[in-house]
Amino acid sequence: MDRKYLLAAEAFNYSYNKYADKLDIRAKRFSQYMPDDIVILEKAERDNWSFEQLAEALEMEPEKVEFLLRGYERAKDIIDAPSPAESFRRGVRHSIRYAIKEGLESDEDIEKLVVQICYRAADLSYLLDIKNQKLSEYSEELREIPSDLDLLDNL
Repeated sequence: MDRKYLLAAEAFNYSYNKYADKLDIRAKRFSQYMPDDIVILEKAERDNWSFEQLAEALEMEPEKVEFLLRGYERAKDIIDAPSPAESFRRGVRHSIRYAIKEGLESDEDIEKLVVQICYRAADLSYLLDIKNQKLSEYSEELREIPSDLDLLDNL
């Protein structure tokens, strides 16, 4: 999948493998409609469209446009990361923030977060496969601790 399809998968909350499977069967929703929405979002961003122009071009109700815009911004952050490892890190970060926002209070909530992190690992695997790379190539980067976090020095 190229960037447009990865953005669509991420913006519409699909794992990359699942989205690629849908492309393989040529499902129009995945091969045409969702990527077309990404193209519209990119053009709207580039050309500074108003919210009304965007809603009209997407043929969506304002509430759905807001949801899609948030997904698109998240998708760009994740897909445009400088490396697959950073993409994974950003995806996990978004998943954790969402889980906290929704309430992370029960074992079931924790299990849902674990599942989301596992999906992020599967997405990392997909990114590595399309780049013909191994996870071990990113071992050091994945273990990197941001310089402003000294509380994790003993890991």
